[in-house]
Amino acid sequence: MNARELPRRYRAIWISDVHLGTRGCKAEFLLDFLRHNESDHLYLVGDIIDGWRLKKTWYWIQSHNDVIQKLLRKARKGTRVIYVPGNHDEAAREYCDLQFGGITVLREAMHVTADGKRLLVIHGDEFDVIVKYAKWLAVLGDWAYTVLLATNHWFNIIRHLLGYNYWSLSKFLKYKVKNAVEFISRFEQAVAEEARRRRVDGVVCGHIHHAEIRDIDGVLYCNDGDWVESCTALVEHFDGRLEIIDWVDVGQVSTPATAV
Repeated sequence: MNARELPRRYRAIWISDVHLGTRGCKAEFLLDFLRHNESDHLYLVGDIIDGWRLKKTWYWIQSHNDVIQKLLRKARKGTRVIYVPGNHDEAAREYCDLQFGGITVLREAMHVTADGKRLLVIHGDEFDVIVKYAKWLAVLGDWAYTVLLATNHWFNIIRHLLGYNYWSLSKFLKYKVKNAVEFISRFEQAVAEEARRRRVDGVVCGHIHHAEIRDIDGVLYCNDGDWVESCTALVEHFDGRLEIIDWVDVGQVSTPATAV
């Protein structure tokens, strides 16, 4: 499917882990997605701006501005935009229950699907033991991750010159490492348990950069992925059906190697 066959309209869209302010952010992919997809509700599920990285090194290019402007434009045109901050943009948590440019900031949100499912919307970092109890280790891991993403960037420039599409080296390595797989499983179980404790039907989160929809012991677990590695979003159709959109497969931005 070519992106030019769109736009499409959904009842709701969830995106997270954009990490504007970093070289790894695939802002061009996200802009292409936002141009070709509309929704009644748009949830920004944390780590939209990477405050951790910006504190260390200022990096902000035009495409990052364009993403912010596009989100504000959607809010002005009637999309209900909800922003649930994450750990990398945790400063925004001080402004919960306020509205900026038509975008409402909330610590967490509740979304009811067209078929009546109640979904808790959270970023998810509070269920990451490293972030919660050893932030210094999380920061160290963030540095190593940044190095890996830089390697991934140059790797994809070479792929582009050879005529190949974008491919995530970091995503591939993460899924091959046993400890990473175990971490993802523990995280998913913890988030699902919280949804069960709240007596809701499911949960939508981000944080771990791993898009998935699955049933965990009767709880609907949804992760919308990220716009650093996988370029994915979670969408709700007007009948309540949920789907993960992989924009690398669907959109295929013509020059992915330049989206740094």
